[in-house]
This record gives sequence, structure tokens and C-alpha cells, in this order.
Amino acid sequence: MELRVDRQALADAVAWAARTLPTRPALPVLAGMLIEATEEGGLTLAGFDYEVSARAHESAAVAEPGRVLVPGRLLADIVRNLPPQPVDILTKGSEVVVRCGPAEFGLQTLPVEDYPTLPEPPAHAGTVPSDLFATAVAQVTPAAGRDDTLPMLTGVRIDIEGDTMWLACTDRYRIAARELTWSPADPGFTAGVVVPARTLADTAKAIRRGEDVTIDLGGGAETLIGVSGGGRSMTSRLLDDQYINYRSRLTGTWTSVIEIHVAPFVEALKRAALVTERGTPVRLAFTADEVRIRAATGDSARANESVGVRLTGEDIDIAFSPQYLLDGLAGIDTQYARLECAGPTKAALLTGIPDKKDDEEAVDEQADTGYRYLVMPVRLAS
Repeated sequence: MELRVDRQALADAVAWAARTLPTRPALPVLAGMLIEATEEGGLTLAGFDYEVSARAHESAAVAEPGRVLVPGRLLADIVRNLPPQPVDILTKGSEVVVRCGPAEFGLQTLPVEDYPTLPEPPAHAGTVPSDLFATAVAQVTPAAGRDDTLPMLTGVRIDIEGDTMWLACTDRYRIAARELTWSPADPGFTAGVVVPARTLADTAKAIRRGEDVTIDLGGGAETLIGVSGGGRSMTSRLLDDQYINYRSRLTGTWTSVIEIHVAPFVEALKRAALVTERGTPVRLAFTADEVRIRAATGDSARANESVGVRLTGEDIDIAFSPQYLLDGLAGIDTQYARLECAGPTKAALLTGIPDKKDDEEAVDEQADTGYRYLVMPVRLAS
């Protein structure tokens, strides 16, 4: 094998493929990164850990095609530190030589014949703009669980009905959900799967902006999902598809509806959180035109601040984990948010209020942005 490739393109491709390399591989070859060069001028780098696979395709000047396996993390470290010059990669005996300007490295190859066959993605299901997909995934994944003994809660639930896609995560204390419109290959396509949240979040962040993201998803017996775009692709094993009926929990009868200017509210919450300890809530007292934000750590420190709001309905005194509330507000991409409450001990719903356009006299007060964040309050001591 012998080829020349742009250094930055190689660095991006290696970083993508290295995402799946296990730190403690069950088999030594799983620590390897597969490099394939074809006569058509294509370079493919891939990593696989039996759960997730990642492939990156780049253009390269291929003098001699070939296929080799090299220590993946070491290659990633080397390429990340190369000077900004074209990179030559060639095999010499049992070594892969990496040359860039005055720098030269030699890596011992691993037995490529022992490397497992990379999984092929299931059937093409549809496409969604990469910016929209990345935003939606970033909005919901903060609410995913971290407890691996409850794998269902560590995933993103994806529900598809025709051209509507829902993404949702929950850790039992909150639910983050996003509804969006996508372009299915089959207008009647339906699916409901759970994808590991960390994998989907890493993939959504790394896919190049401006590209359409392709979703590959099969029928009920399929155990894989494929996500690709901009020369990058991944497959991931699906989690158990049993999941709570989250959409039914996102509706209710609200006795207090508050409209909040997001930026000043977030800054005030961050200041109040400075005096809280782990497990200590911030207390929010909503009245007609303001919210009083209070927090304290015993007798050692306290915070008290007011922010203007607009309240419809009953005054309410309610408390939340500051981090949970800030996570929800981070998903709001509009200037104003709506917080709907049904009492100080019942879950509250946070949504975005669409920004008014220049040619609009008013915004529909019932409209939202497709993002919903349901969070349980902290029960206050009597």
C-alpha cells in the first residue's frame, strides 16, 4: 500500500474512526484501526468494538492499493501532532511508514486477517439536515441516564411516524424530547428504537455541518442503526426497545404558566447555584411580574435575586435542582421560554416560545419549537 493524503483530512478521518476504539479490548485486534486504499483514489479508515463501528472516507492519491491494521490510538496521537504538510503512508515489510515533512514514524502492523468483518448498515430509511439533527440530539441527551445497570435509560428513544421524528431521553427525574420533520424514503415508514445516547451524541457532533444525515434503519428484527453524512458513517447496536410512554407525560393541565426571558434567568440561576451543595435546590417564587430566586447552604451562604417574568394563573413557590433546570434551559434556542406548572410537587414542562419575526405583530402563545423538557421539582420542607 502507498498513498498521499492531506494532513488535515487524514487527522479528521483518524479522529472519527478512533472514537470506537476500546480502552480495554476483548481481543488485541480490536485496538487496531483498519486502513484501506483503493485504486479509485479512496482512503477508508475504520474502527469497531463489536457494538459500534465508525468509518471515514477521504480522497487520496493512491499509488498502490492495500489493506492494513495498525494500533489505532497510537496512529491518532501521531497524526494529531504532524506538521501541516501532505502525509505519505506506505507499507514496508511488517511496518506501516507514516511520513510528513521531516517526520517519519514506523508502526508494526496487526494481523488484518483476524480483524472482524465490519457490519453493513440496514436499509436506507431517510434523511435529515445535519444542523437540525445535531441540535435535536444535543437538546435531549443531557437527560439520558448514566446508570449502566438500567441500559434503557442510557439511550435515546427515536420514534418515527411518516415524516415526523421524535427523539427523547429520560433518567426518571426528567424527560427531554424533540419533535422534528425529516424526509423518509417511504412516506409510511414507522419505527421505534433506542440508541446508546453517548454514541449518538458523539456522532451528531462530529458529522460535518451543511450535509444531510442519512438514517439507515430496518424492520422489527433489525438490531442495528446506521447514521452517515459527509464521508462519515457509523453503525450501532440497538438497546432494548422497551421504553416509557414519554409523550403521554408531556401533556397536562397547568395552573401556572410563566413566560421567561431565557438569558437573564439562566445567569441568575447560575449565580444562585454558587451557594448550593450537591442535592440542594434553588427555590423559585413566581408572582405576576417577577420570580424571586433563592438558594442557601445551611447558615454559611445564601443567594437572593429577582428576575422579571409574566405569570398567567396562580402564584407558585417551587424548587428544582439547579443543574436539571439549567440543562433544560440550555436546550431552548429562542429568547423566551414557557414554564408550565401544576403545583409545587408535580412535574413542570419547559418549552421554547418562537421568536417573533419582523413581519409578525405577535407570536401564537400556544406555539412551541418542538422541544419539551419535563422536570420533577424538589419537594420543599414544610
